[in-house]
Order: sequence, then C-alpha cells, then structure tokens
Amino acid sequence: MKKKLSLETTSASLHILAMAFMLCDHLWGTVISGNDWLTCLGRLAFPIFAFMLVEGYFHTRNLKRYLGRLFLFALLSELPFNLAIGSRAFYPIHQNVLWSFLISLLLIHWNERANTKGSVFAQIVVGCASILSACIIGILTFVDYNHYGILTVLVFYFFRGRKWWCYLGQLICLWYINMEMMGGLGYELSLFGKDFFLAQQGFALLALIPIWLYRGKQGHHSKPFQYFCYAFYPAHLLILGLLKMFL
Repeated sequence: MKKKLSLETTSASLHILAMAFMLCDHLWGTVISGNDWLTCLGRLAFPIFAFMLVEGYFHTRNLKRYLGRLFLFALLSELPFNLAIGSRAFYPIHQNVLWSFLISLLLIHWNERANTKGSVFAQIVVGCASILSACIIGILTFVDYNHYGILTVLVFYFFRGRKWWCYLGQLICLWYINMEMMGGLGYELSLFGKDFFLAQQGFALLALIPIWLYRGKQGHHSKPFQYFCYAFYPAHLLILGLLKMFL
C-alpha cells in the first residue's frame, strides 16, 4: 500500500531547516561574502527559530532546565560568535542570538504568569509592558537582531495557534517588523515597466510557509539530536570564525 506524501513539517524538520538557513547566512557573512542568495535564504532562519522557541516553552517539562541549557550554550557561543562576526575574541557591541532567546523566554513567562494569576486588565498591561521591555532591553544589550528579534518571538507567542486570525496576525506583524522596521537593504526590480523595491529582509516572510505546515508533531527526537541542535550553533560559528581568520 502506497504511503501518502505529507507536506506537514515536524519540530525536527523545522530545526534542521532553520540550521541549514542559518548556515547559509553565516557563510555569506564570513567566508563566502558577495553571494547574496545565501543571505536571502538565511533570512528564513530566525522566524523558524523564534516559532520553535515559543513551542519549546509550552512543551518543555522543566522550564528551569530549558533556560539553563540556553544560558549555558549562550556562554559557550560567545567566543565563537565574536570570532565569526567581529573577527576578535572580545566584541561587546554585538551578542549572540541565544541571549535574545533567553530574554524572550523570560518575557513569555512573565505573560504566562499574568494570564494565570491576573485579571484581563493585568494581562493587557503585562503584554504591553513586555513589548516595551523587548524594545528597551534588545537595544541596550546589543543582542543579535536587537529588539526586532525579541519582538518576532513575541509575535509567535501572542498569535500562537492555527486559527485564521493567528495566521493573519503573524503575517501582518512579521511584515511590519521585517519590511518597515528592518527594511533597508534590498534590490531594485523592474516589472512590466514599473520599478519595485524588494527588501532583503522581506525573504523572512517565506519562513511562514514551513511554520504554517507544522501540526504539532515532534518527528525524530533523541538526546543526541537535541544536543546536536544546541551544539550546532557554537560549533559552526567557531569553524567559520577560524576559517575567516586564516583564509
């Protein structure tokens, strides 16, 4: 009996996709500069990671361990990130993306506590305060993607679900963050006699396709695979950083 071809994504496949897109972006930023198609593909990585971070919050059995792992790998990633991005061991004006995720998780937890114990008014106040906090903390701490990244995570938190208004909210908010707030670099295109500007960051919206194909299935799961996903970030940055220094 033939199996039906499924287009659904799983947690495992989303992680693999995000890592592949991230590698493309970091290759462009280190040892294969000038190939813009790599960074265009790389734009898809962060929204997928942001979405999976929110899913991870709701599926983890132990939030403290989840935060602890992120904190540990954020520390381990700092030197490789500095070498790859700043070409030096100490680069205080730009911090790796795992710090962005840590801040995001804490803001999500703040909202969840308000949802559990607070009134509707308190939930609204905390929701607005978390957005303001994301902007202030993201800018002051120099984390990767600054406040834009933390806001992207909050978008997937506030519009979590598979209802039409959740999809619409994700699309509108990600369009605004990537096209209006982060738009800048891009390409001038001519089509049917009219000129258009295609923002490079706009390719991030394509990440919604595999995200919307996700139906809550975990896919392949094991401890080695879990730690491979964590270790991939500092490991590939370290390799690229060393290659950047010696090539």
